[in-house]
Amino acid sequence: MFYSKKHLLVLLMVLAVILVMAGCNAKPSEEVGNKVIKVGTSGRYHPFTFMNKEGKLDGFEIDVWNEIGRRIGYDVEYNTAEFSGLFGMLDAGKIDTIANQITITEQRKEKYLFPVPYVYSGAQLIVKKGNDDIKSLEDLKGKKVGVSLGSNYEQLIREYDINNEIEVITYEDFVGSLQDVSIGRIDAVVNDKLAGVINIKESGLDLQLGGNTVHPLENSFPFVNSEENKELVENINKAIEEMREDGTLAEISNKWFDLDVTSK
Repeated sequence: MFYSKKHLLVLLMVLAVILVMAGCNAKPSEEVGNKVIKVGTSGRYHPFTFMNKEGKLDGFEIDVWNEIGRRIGYDVEYNTAEFSGLFGMLDAGKIDTIANQITITEQRKEKYLFPVPYVYSGAQLIVKKGNDDIKSLEDLKGKKVGVSLGSNYEQLIREYDINNEIEVITYEDFVGSLQDVSIGRIDAVVNDKLAGVINIKESGLDLQLGGNTVHPLENSFPFVNSEENKELVENINKAIEEMREDGTLAEISNKWFDLDVTSK
């Protein structure tokens, strides 16, 4: 059968439209044959996740996820945003999980899937150096207390403060909250003990820990609860356990903290 030039032109146009539509429907990971996992992080929580001197994303979380990705066969794509917006991005499907020292809570477990914990720590009060009057949650009554906006630390204080006796001040930037304590704008900060110890040491601010930890923490990576993610979380579980058993987690922890925070 012979076609005229007009018929051939029409056929070529139809074929071009089909190819364009196919390209639009394909995901980037499908085009190159790689599996990609999108990890959200603030990049503003040193030394867990931050921008280094070369302007590249760095930190404990990044090293952990690079190794997890290698072991489960995924390329890791990092997406940075304010911490308070990360869960919204997760719920909207813009990212697959969050790497920002996310604490496992009963409330979060009702909505998200979590792999096994990779960090064990505690909620800690941080106060101005020389202030020995604040050592417990009870001591925060009548005080101004800084917390990261949308964090489990904010939730911890609000759940404890049933009579609204604590003035909660929220921050996007952890270091900013520490600076405000050091100059007396607020009375204390509640955050991760390890982050407190390291940032007090490296910042040179006149700060100290207020008493012992006020609440134990187990941290992991939240995933939207779906059948598809259940298999992925199981693979991540396996990778984390292997990293713990072969010493990789401890090695990464010691690189950043000079101690192992990955085991109880």
